[in-house]
Amino acid sequence: MHRVALAVEYLGSHYHGFQTQPSGVATVQQHLERALTAIANEPVTLVCAGRTDAGVHATGQIIHFDTLADRPEKAWVKGTRAHLPADIGIRWARTVTSEFHARFSAHSRTYRYLISDRASYSALTHQHITWSRKPLDVEAMHEAGQSLVGEHDFTSYRASQCQARSPVRTIEYLHLARRGELIVLEVKANAFLHHMVRNIVGVLMAIGAGEMPVGGAAEILAAKNRSVGGVTARPFGLYLVNVEYPSRFGLPACEPGPLMIPEPLGGLRRS
Repeated sequence: MHRVALAVEYLGSHYHGFQTQPSGVATVQQHLERALTAIANEPVTLVCAGRTDAGVHATGQIIHFDTLADRPEKAWVKGTRAHLPADIGIRWARTVTSEFHARFSAHSRTYRYLISDRASYSALTHQHITWSRKPLDVEAMHEAGQSLVGEHDFTSYRASQCQARSPVRTIEYLHLARRGELIVLEVKANAFLHHMVRNIVGVLMAIGAGEMPVGGAAEILAAKNRSVGGVTARPFGLYLVNVEYPSRFGLPACEPGPLMIPEPLGGLRRS
């Protein structure tokens, strides 16, 4: 039995999230398992690093699966192409030890959220970027976001239906900066709660638009009450861009993306 890890990218606009659902609606996992099963010539069931919601994208989702099929790594990358829709792709494949687990071996996850506050709505990017009707004060948003960095109870920032046993998570950093016509938020944490990033973005956009004071993000955090948490931002601007693992697994590094972000493409930092 072999364990194989893959890095996957996808546009989530046409899918009901990553995870296969009993109703049979289209999901990313459903298409991936079908494609990998065709290459392995046996049923494949995969595990992912993070179950992204409907409409959410990824440039660095990590999955693993076990198989008896002995295939070169390039077969998992190029061979699946013919069996996948155009909006799902494999970036790399690696054979790993049975110790590796896409979810439980991960040290951290990094998300990027893309916003445009240009004067006119973009018909071309409406499923890839969230548009703000009001100009946004990025400095105010960044300042407010720093109150969320560190280990906190994020009850106010998780979905009411979130099933995680604990609301405590540790955000390593949260940065915002303009990149061309885009406002890019990058946040890295040990793990995220259901809708946590989108709820954070919803609050920060309200602050950037002048609808809430800069201290509002900290006040909402302290309340530990989702009912005061504000609006959940749309899913279309959200990208899972990186999952980090211990170096002993020897997984390749990928630029986080997405490609529409102007240089630099590395970890976002304010200049």
